[in-house]
Amino acid sequence: MIVIYGIKQQLNPIKKELSDVIHQCMQEVLGFPEDKRAHRFIPMAKEDFYYPGGRSDAYTVIEINMMAGRKVDTQKALIKTLFQNIEEKLGILPVDIEIIIQEQQPYQWGFRGMTGDEVNDLKYKVNV
Repeated sequence: MIVIYGIKQQLNPIKKELSDVIHQCMQEVLGFPEDKRAHRFIPMAKEDFYYPGGRSDAYTVIEINMMAGRKVDTQKALIKTLFQNIEEKLGILPVDIEIIIQEQQPYQWGFRGMTGDEVNDLKYKVNV
């Protein structure tokens, strides 16, 4: 699951395109299938969204929640691919993007009536 935060006036007009870019990166780096998109957008009022100095109103936070198992190099490749593709396709500078990867053990995920460590039919690999 991916949660994206930003100022609503900046985030709302680009939600579809940003979701497409994020998903393309997940497919390219992690091998996600086309139908594995779970994005949640949290557009916020400017007065509720504090961010570090030196950033513009385009400042966007992307939290990626996933089952543990990806190698450090794979996670770093995902972050760098996101920075590059978001800048290239949406014009948001890397200084205005914050990416956080949060990993949880497979047994801490619940979907389709079971926990992640019980699933044996995923269409992608976790240990990449």
